[in-house]
Amino acid sequence: MKLGFFLKEAFRAMRRNAAPSFAALAAIAVTMVVVGVFIPIVQATQGSANGVRNQVEVDVYMKTSATRAEENRVRGELLGISGVKRVVFESKAQAFAQESKSDPAAYALLSSNPLPDTFHVIPANPANALAIRSAILGHHGKLLDPAIQNVSNHTSDTKKVLEVTKLVTITAALLAVLLILASVLLVGNTIRLSLYARRREVEVMKLVGATDWFIRWPFVIEGVLVGAIGSLIALIILGVMKVALLDPLAGNWSLLHAPQTIPFLWLVVILIGAGIGVSALGSGLSLRRFLRV
Repeated sequence: MKLGFFLKEAFRAMRRNAAPSFAALAAIAVTMVVVGVFIPIVQATQGSANGVRNQVEVDVYMKTSATRAEENRVRGELLGISGVKRVVFESKAQAFAQESKSDPAAYALLSSNPLPDTFHVIPANPANALAIRSAILGHHGKLLDPAIQNVSNHTSDTKKVLEVTKLVTITAALLAVLLILASVLLVGNTIRLSLYARRREVEVMKLVGATDWFIRWPFVIEGVLVGAIGSLIALIILGVMKVALLDPLAGNWSLLHAPQTIPFLWLVVILIGAGIGVSALGSGLSLRRFLRV
């Protein structure tokens, strides 16, 4: 049989069973709208969490008497620690200029610069920050280098940042899994109800000698059509929401355009693919019980 025959049968079945087909289409559309809203939200949340994690660093304060040669030596020692991505040097003059911007009146009263030269140690993985700090402190309080005065003591803050961002990541992953399961179950159940209303038709076709795939193909193609149409409806709704709600607010609400989220074109591809895939799979799998005659 040619594809045209199965397409014709699929359209005929959709016209004859308008109510179940509409229910399946509505379920697809609603599910895809939820998925389309959920994906950017998860990306924005994950991006914010990663932004906070990337700010985790270890500050190494040098002694005021440290020479340029000692600073170069310490830089090399810090870069030699496992897990260190890069080391950024900030002179005490740079630190003073930066800090004085936050409170010019207070720093104007100082007769000298009390801030030390500082190395900002950036870990390759934020989770390694505490291990890097321990390596700099050394055993029994013996610092990595005698030219080092002290190491930042943000252990509790670092632990909290890592724990909170890890919790955000796990929560987002769990919500994504739950949404996928709920979507599959909702669409599958709706398609199953649609097929149940046409079970007699399947039984008659089976009894007159039609093969399983001859019966299944029109339903699978119908599922593809329903999924594509439902996804397009969802995309129209999302597009209207984006143009009417998000775009006008983007200039006034920075959270709407930072961090970077998925481009709308990729969202279109994902939603159409997901809608078609779930519907076609649901149609094919749900039909198995009705083929056992």
